[in-house]
Amino acid sequence: MNGLFFGMFMVFVVVMLMLDLFVFHKKDKVVSVKEAAIWTGIWVGLAMSFAVLVHFFGDWMMPPDASVTDLAAYRSEMVQEFLAGYFLEESLSIDNIFVMIMIFVSFGIKREYYHRVLFWGIFGAIVLRFIFIFALGALVTQFSWLLAVFGVILIYSGVKMFVDKGEEQIDTENHPIVRFASKYFPVTSKSHGHDFFVHEGGKWLLTPLFLVLLVIEFSDIIFAVDSIPAVFSVTKNPVIVYTSNIFAIMGLRSLFFLLSDVADRFWMLHYGLGVLLSFIGVKMIGGEFLGWHIPTLASLAVILGILVFSVLLSMLIKKPAPKTE
Repeated sequence: MNGLFFGMFMVFVVVMLMLDLFVFHKKDKVVSVKEAAIWTGIWVGLAMSFAVLVHFFGDWMMPPDASVTDLAAYRSEMVQEFLAGYFLEESLSIDNIFVMIMIFVSFGIKREYYHRVLFWGIFGAIVLRFIFIFALGALVTQFSWLLAVFGVILIYSGVKMFVDKGEEQIDTENHPIVRFASKYFPVTSKSHGHDFFVHEGGKWLLTPLFLVLLVIEFSDIIFAVDSIPAVFSVTKNPVIVYTSNIFAIMGLRSLFFLLSDVADRFWMLHYGLGVLLSFIGVKMIGGEFLGWHIPTLASLAVILGILVFSVLLSMLIKKPAPKTE
């Protein structure tokens, strides 16, 4: 991996984050569906542009020990791996969006503060995923059987999606993160606008908005335990895993605002993602113990196919009314 090019990529990420916070969203406001759609298109366009750059200048993403005889074919494979990782992460992010909506509603957060919380949540995710991805990449290189272990975890998560039906409830007072923060740090129960900390009585206190940020960050860590190993099923290159992850989560905020008002209409997506996780889990186990090799392009087709099919089913089949006792 070329450190200079990776550094340029990280500079690009930081610049985009700073523009987002200090130029485009300086004031707290409710993000409209139109604005969210525009930004979603921008982030998808940037991801596709990056894929084009990988096709022409992707050598910097190659592992140091890579032995390549056909450079053009290798670049093409890297593009396919990036796209598969990007769409896989983007697809799985949809379920995380449902969870974030539930968190905001449960804690009674005003909509104009959603973007601020999501911004800092994604900033934390960028740092944590860097550590997680490259650490996992090093472990997978040394112990390939770990992919089979994660495969079992993904199958379990996929089956669990069918069992819980996405109807979990959040207990705002007894959530483990809230209890931990309240036990070890001074916390105020009063809302203080968009502030995460407030100075009262001679000491700094955590506000409810900061607790929500911690809960969202915690949910992303849980989510990453599924999503990152899933991307490793389509590529063992940690640079491709990380860049595809970053593009997906950078566009997560706009996708959140785009889907937040219509999330309930796509109720079959939850089950589709369960099928997707199970497929990836079986692929990882089969690849390790049975020598299965599913081409990256085929994996990409399955990912997009499950996503589109789930959306179509959601539009064609009306969500059953909840059972009343």
